[in-house]
Amino acid sequence: MLRTTITTLLIVLTCMSGEAQLVEQVGPVPSTKQMKWQEMEYYFFMHFGPNTFSDLEWGTGKEAAGIFNPTALDCRQWARIARDAGAKGIIITAKHHDGFCLWPNQYSNYTVSESPWKNGRGDVLKELSDACSSYGIKFGVYISPWDRNHPDYGTDDYNNIYVRSMTQLLHNYDEIFELWWDGANGEGPNGKKQQYDFPRFERTARMLAPQAVIFSDIGPDIRWVGNEKGIAGTTNWSLLDTTGFSRGIGAPPNDTLNMGNINGKNWIPAECDVSIRPGWFWHANEDSLVKSGKELMKIYMTSVGRGAALLLNVPPDRRGLIAAPDSASLMAFKDLREACFKTNLAQRSRVTVSSSRAGYLPSLLVDGFRFSHWAPLKDSLTCSIELELETPKQFNTIMLQEYIEAGQRIEAFTVEALNDSTWVPVTQGTTVGYKRILQFPRQLTQKVRVSITKAKASPILGEIQLFDCPDYQ
Repeated sequence: MLRTTITTLLIVLTCMSGEAQLVEQVGPVPSTKQMKWQEMEYYFFMHFGPNTFSDLEWGTGKEAAGIFNPTALDCRQWARIARDAGAKGIIITAKHHDGFCLWPNQYSNYTVSESPWKNGRGDVLKELSDACSSYGIKFGVYISPWDRNHPDYGTDDYNNIYVRSMTQLLHNYDEIFELWWDGANGEGPNGKKQQYDFPRFERTARMLAPQAVIFSDIGPDIRWVGNEKGIAGTTNWSLLDTTGFSRGIGAPPNDTLNMGNINGKNWIPAECDVSIRPGWFWHANEDSLVKSGKELMKIYMTSVGRGAALLLNVPPDRRGLIAAPDSASLMAFKDLREACFKTNLAQRSRVTVSSSRAGYLPSLLVDGFRFSHWAPLKDSLTCSIELELETPKQFNTIMLQEYIEAGQRIEAFTVEALNDSTWVPVTQGTTVGYKRILQFPRQLTQKVRVSITKAKASPILGEIQLFDCPDYQ
């Protein structure tokens, strides 16, 4: 048995090695760090600062630094809950629009050093960075370029100050996985707006944190999805044209950000930001309005299930802790997600394909790994795949994945179930990308057919899985 298993593994690895040489790239493709980010799928946003204590969403920058005084801040609790909830990282609002810095920024007089918390000797970023490292999750930072407190905002020197502040963050803490730039650009305390030097900001970030992906309306690595509801387009290309656009009010239209561009010149996939509460910061009167586990599952299906990533905001309360209602909802979300995707009913099914390129095994479509992939003949823009299950099974959910390292190719597909001797359509879709999850009326069948009906180039599929889940779409 052991010899058979080893032999099979060697065959698969040999085929995979051969495939890596055969696969041709079509259009833009993800970088290594973009692939690592994509595979995270789901991570936390944490809005925390003076707004937590003032009950505001956008602080004025005039709130006294002394208002920031969490009574029991515990970043290890944040990281532990994130890990236990299945989130892969935390992005913290190191500096929001009010200008308050959660670290002792030597280029600002509006920081934790001016607060009574830990007698002005605290550093939220240090504590969170260490906690994330301890719990095996990744650490990211949000640094708003807008600053409603700094006296130099709106002057030529402010860009220097922003670069120096960002340099501290990227140099003094553990490796960050994502740098988050908000496009907001309002007036500072002197009534002036700032001309942000984003090219310089980007050069600095690339030099100091080459491993980090950078988020903004237009990337360069990740784009905003065009809404704050956690909903990616039912058509969602990880491609985007950015020429002629800028961050903030100069960004592409929201519907373009939501769908991407079919022939976009840049690989800039979408990130779906949404809060577990109505607001982004913690407010006591929202404790009863936390999204339920089921609501979060619906969001998961419209974000991760449409090829994007889910950035779920979980704001700490005035103690500096994730509140009990939020934690309970997060654990319910995890339980529902694990129950839904626990049993892949397509595994070990027999696969029949319309055509197959030499060296590409159809059985790799149902081996549980996206990286091991299959493709039809090189010039085929359409194809069909039939799965014959071991016995008739009941299911209502399908997950498809492309091998996007060779580019995003699929434009349209259909799914059918064999009912007696008739193929019955059950669902259809457009893009697949890294991951596409669709639900449909529950089926009881032994045979399923997936047909790629339109593609930009020969489709390369990594995985097909079937599940029986509650209805979340």
